[in-house]
Amino acid sequence: MKKYVIILAVLLIASMGFIAPEERTISGKVTSAEDGSALPGVNVALKGTKLGTVTDAQGNYLLKVPHSGGILVFSFIGLKTQEVAIRSKNRIDISLSLDVSQLSEVVVTAQGRDKKSIRGFLNGIVSHNAKPQTSYSLYDKEIEDAYSNTEEYEGISENGFHDPLKDPLSTFSIDVDAASYSNIRRFIHLGQRPPKDAVRMEEMINYFDYDYAQPKGEDPFSITTEISSAPWNPKHKLVHIGLQGKNIAKDNLPPSNLVFLIDVSGSMSDENKLPLLKASFKLLVEQLREQDRVAIVVYAGAAGLVLPSTSGSDKKKIIEALENLQAGGSTAGGEGIRLAYEIAKENFKKGGNNRVILATDGDFNVGESSNDAMEKLIESKRNDGIFLTTLGFGMGNYKDSKMEVLADKGNGNYMYIDSILEAQKALVNEFGGTLFTIAKDVKLQIEFNPAKVKSYRLIGYENRMLKSEDFNNDKKDAGELGSGHSVTALYEVIPVGVESSFDLVDALKYQPAKKQEPVQVTKSDFSNEILTVKFRYKKPDGDVSKLIVHPLVDQHVALDKTSDNFRWSAAVAAFGMILRESDYVKNYSTSEAIQLAQSAKGKDVEGYRIEFINLMKSTPAVAMR
Repeated sequence: MKKYVIILAVLLIASMGFIAPEERTISGKVTSAEDGSALPGVNVALKGTKLGTVTDAQGNYLLKVPHSGGILVFSFIGLKTQEVAIRSKNRIDISLSLDVSQLSEVVVTAQGRDKKSIRGFLNGIVSHNAKPQTSYSLYDKEIEDAYSNTEEYEGISENGFHDPLKDPLSTFSIDVDAASYSNIRRFIHLGQRPPKDAVRMEEMINYFDYDYAQPKGEDPFSITTEISSAPWNPKHKLVHIGLQGKNIAKDNLPPSNLVFLIDVSGSMSDENKLPLLKASFKLLVEQLREQDRVAIVVYAGAAGLVLPSTSGSDKKKIIEALENLQAGGSTAGGEGIRLAYEIAKENFKKGGNNRVILATDGDFNVGESSNDAMEKLIESKRNDGIFLTTLGFGMGNYKDSKMEVLADKGNGNYMYIDSILEAQKALVNEFGGTLFTIAKDVKLQIEFNPAKVKSYRLIGYENRMLKSEDFNNDKKDAGELGSGHSVTALYEVIPVGVESSFDLVDALKYQPAKKQEPVQVTKSDFSNEILTVKFRYKKPDGDVSKLIVHPLVDQHVALDKTSDNFRWSAAVAAFGMILRESDYVKNYSTSEAIQLAQSAKGKDVEGYRIEFINLMKSTPAVAMR
C-alpha cells in the first residue's frame, strides 16, 4: 500500500509540473525618441499583473513573464506611455517621446490632492524603486507619506559675494556626500519640486565622476584648476577646482571591520525602506573578501546584535541574517549607535577600515533624538578611529538634516538610496570611495588676488564653511575623502573693472564714493595670479596635516574651449541654482543648462550624465523655467 501511495505522489507532482505555466524572459532597451539616448528608470510592467521592473543606467531591462505572453506597459513621468503585445517576441526595444500634455497637468506638490489622484499619480511613477526582475506593488502607507509630508532639511542661506580687500580668504571643508542629488531626483520623478533646502549644490556637482588626472607624487591627491566665463553671466568668471583621490585597486585595500547598523522600527516597513535596504546590503556583501568582517546590529524599541562579526567569505550566513530582519516598534537610534560602535571597537583592525554603516530613514524617537544630541553622541565616538557611513531610505517622514549631521560629525559620508540602481552605484561601482578613507580632515582655503578680483562667491558648501583660522588648526574637524573619489568646487568671480548688478556697495549720498582701483603690485608679487588654492589633509590614522599649494593664472579660455569637466560642473551648478530659485541665475533657463550639459556629456560609461540630462528635460512637470 505504501508503495502505491509513493507512486501516486510522484505522478501527482509530475502532473503539477506538466500543467504549470512556463516562464520566458523578455529583454530589451528603452531609448529617447528625441535623440536615441538610453532612458534609465523607466517602468516596464506586465499589464494586469504585479510583475514589473525598471530599466538600468543603460536603458536595458529583463522581465520574466508567463510563456503565454501578454502586454508590456512602458511608462515614465513626462513621457508617453506605450503598450506593446509580446506575442512570440523575446526582445522588445522601444522609444518613448515626451508627453507635453502630461507635463503641463502635473501638480507641483501633493498638498491639496485627493488620495485617489495621488494613488493614480504614484502608480505611474513611484515604482521606479522596484527591484529589477521582481514584482512590485504600492501601499496605502506610501500614499499617506506623499499626502502628509514631515521630511526635515537643514536651512541653507546661499553664499553671497565677498570683497577680497576685506575678506581675501575663503575656507571650507570638502564634501563628497551625494545624497542631495539622488533625493531631489526622487522628488522630480514624483512630479514634485524639491524643497529649496534639500538642494545642496556641492552634492549635486560631486555626484558625478570627473576626468581628473590620477596623482603622481607621494601625496594621494592631484589638483586641477580651470577658469572661463560663467555661463549664466558672461561678464563674470567661473573658477573650477578639482581634487582627485588616488584610486586603490580593490585587492590592495586594507581589511575591513564593518558593522551594519540597521533601523528595523515600524517606520521602515515601506517597500522603499527595509526591503530596498536588504537588497542594497546584499550587493555590498557580494563585494566583501575573506579578510573583511561584518557584524549586524539592529534597533527598534531597543538595540541588539543579530550577527556577531563574521568573515566576508561566509556570505550565505550574512545574507540569511539580513533576510530575517523585520520592521516593527519605535526607534531607539542612540542606543543602536552606542552598541554598533562598541562592536566595531571590539573587532578593531589596526591599519584597517573600521566603519559603522547606518541605514535608516533618520526618524529617531526614543532616547537621544535631537540633532544636537545625536551630534554630541557621534563626536564622542569618532576619536576611536571608527568612521561612519549613513545610508538614507524612504520618503514622507525622511529626516535629511539628521542624516547629514551624523555623517559630518562621524568622519564619514552620506548617501540617499532611492532605488537599487543607486545602491549599485554607491556600494558596488564606488565601493572603494564609499568605504575606504585615504585622507581625513580635508580643508581648502582660497586666497584671492584683489588686483584681479573685485568680488567672489563660493557656489554651495554653505554647511561646510570654516573660519580662516580653522585652516591651520589641526584640531578642527573637516571632511574625508575615499579611494578614487573626486571633489569639485566652483567660485563665481567678478573681475576688477567689471560693472555688475551684484556690486557690494551702493553709491554714497553724502560723500563721493571711493572707486575701487586695481591694487598696485609688482611682478614679484605674483600679479598674474588670480588666486591661490591651499589644501590641507591628514592621513586616516594621522593627527598632523600636510599642506599643498596651487596657484591659478587666468588664461582667458573661451567657455566652448573648456574641458568637459568644466562645462558639466557648470551645468549642474546652474540647474541647482534654478531649483533653489537663486538670484544669481535669474536670466538663465533650464533649456540653456541642458544644452551646456549635452555639450559636456563625454564618455558617460555608466549613463549617469544622460540620466541627469533627462531629469532636466522632465522638469516642466515641476514648474521649472
